[in-house]
Amino acid sequence: MPKSKIIVCIPARYGSTRFPAKVLAKDTGKFLIQHVYEQAKLAKLPDRVIIAADDKRIADAAKSFDAECIMTNPDCPSGTDRIAEAVGGLDFDIVVNLQGDEPEIDPANIDTVAKLLVDNPENQMATLVADFETKEQIADPNIVKVVTSHSIALYFSRSVIPYDRQQGGIGEIKNYLRHIGIYAYRGDFLLKITKLPQTPLEKLEKLEQLRAIENGFDILVAKVKHACAGIDTPEQYAEFVKRYAKKKHGR
Repeated sequence: MPKSKIIVCIPARYGSTRFPAKVLAKDTGKFLIQHVYEQAKLAKLPDRVIIAADDKRIADAAKSFDAECIMTNPDCPSGTDRIAEAVGGLDFDIVVNLQGDEPEIDPANIDTVAKLLVDNPENQMATLVADFETKEQIADPNIVKVVTSHSIALYFSRSVIPYDRQQGGIGEIKNYLRHIGIYAYRGDFLLKITKLPQTPLEKLEKLEQLRAIENGFDILVAKVKHACAGIDTPEQYAEFVKRYAKKKHGR
């Protein structure tokens, strides 16, 4: 069987409601998007890593650290739509959607999500999950929960799922799975799903992966150990800067 051509595409948007221009934050000496790009380059399976930008300032930053960057429409409704625009004319079999605010992503997780589609040719889309560490995380609507069956995602929600009736909401931590916002798509499926209109549950939860489920497509899931925290706020970025400094100086 011929080797699959795999691309990692990192959608990078300049405007961010809670943390404007976060992908260009540079308190570590490197752009936030540069940290993500460098982690992606450490993955073994991808043949190519691309940044899909909506602003020339991001493209200029990418050029400064020799990253391949494709400009896209600033009005793309989601990161997936931005990726579809960026890679639509390229030659590839599988594209991995890696968020531009995941500077501590484990490169092995990129390989894992891509390999799900390499090993399961009947599936069109894949993602990752991990265990929760605390009940506070489960209760946090900013951390997405997922319910699965036989390695297929049944539903994603910002609410507590499953709801433990006897415990009045959150039961034992082991019964919950945390979604990691990385996806792999087959090329033709990516172009197909992004042409479909937003679905009711997708609009309610503000979770674009629900578009696939609502249209009857399976999302294959693998569980991994490491769940790195994405950067949504200046406070989270400040914590990352501290962790990076400690790691860099061996403390």
